Amino acid sequence: MAFIDVIKEKAKKDKKTIVLPETRDKRTLIAAAQVLEEGTANIVMIGKEEKIFDGAGWLEVDLTGVKVIDPDETDKLEHYVKTLTELRKNKGMTEEKAREILLNDYLTFGVMMVKCKDADGMVAGACHATADVLRPSLQILKTAPGTDLVSAFFIMDVPNCEYGSHGTFVFADCGLNQDPTASELACIADSSAKSFRSLVGEKPVIAMLSHSTKGSAKHALVDKVVEATEIAKERYPQLTLDGELQLDASIVPSIGASKAKGSPVAGHANVLVFPNLDAGNIGYKLVQRLAKADAYGPMLQGIASPVNDLSRGCSAEDIVGVIALTAVQAQLNV
Repeated sequence: MAFIDVIKEKAKKDKKTIVLPETRDKRTLIAAAQVLEEGTANIVMIGKEEKIFDGAGWLEVDLTGVKVIDPDETDKLEHYVKTLTELRKNKGMTEEKAREILLNDYLTFGVMMVKCKDADGMVAGACHATADVLRPSLQILKTAPGTDLVSAFFIMDVPNCEYGSHGTFVFADCGLNQDPTASELACIADSSAKSFRSLVGEKPVIAMLSHSTKGSAKHALVDKVVEATEIAKERYPQLTLDGELQLDASIVPSIGASKAKGSPVAGHANVLVFPNLDAGNIGYKLVQRLAKADAYGPMLQGIASPVNDLSRGCSAEDIVGVIALTAVQAQLNV
């Protein structure tokens, strides 16, 4: 059974409510119809009911069972206004300003639904930048307890692959932090390990990636990964983690044994921590396009409640997968 099919089965066992604010995007409508048909989540869509169902009709998809919330008409609006005002009063938020934001910004409205427990999670980003999705999430939901950094990861499911966890990997950070410090890389490693364990259900084996393996190259970029590895080992001694490692030494057993003899990670990594966003973003897209891998994300880790981003190049099927993953995150409260 494919990784995402396992996730969907988990989602069905304790169905959660996921809010979709991007109801003007046809991929969202197609995905919502598929989720309802498969029964992996309850779906709430934000917008005008007539427009949403007109769009569904034009696309010939069935949205029977979807709940539509119109910010202009819902009796929840005033509660959301007061809550947002209280949360942001130190930043100059007024009820008038909060009402204007909630009536015009469906992303913020969706996050408020999650904050007020009217939804268990939110998925957006098909037609918004990551910053637009992240901003209200951090302002309203805040970071999870014990988390120092919000970061993004992809779950990569590579067909016919002997590496990782039967071809499944977590890649991080591929969508948010552009040039993380050594300390931030250590945080990303810890968060990614937790995400891998909770979603994949197996032991995370974390490689801190570089263009160097165990001192084969000298450069400030290498030094950062070496330092990150040292910090992570000190902060999170329970993790199976090593670096600096090149990609081939991380996942190919024979190369790992040759380049990093004695490493507990080399040749067996299933969580790959990239040194910066350039490497991570390029890396996941190469694997997605050339290896025809399924790429789910960018998933956000470190937010108090599940909110997940989408690549603006995503397909409807990608959205279906991220909704199922968000539902499982809500079950686990990660």
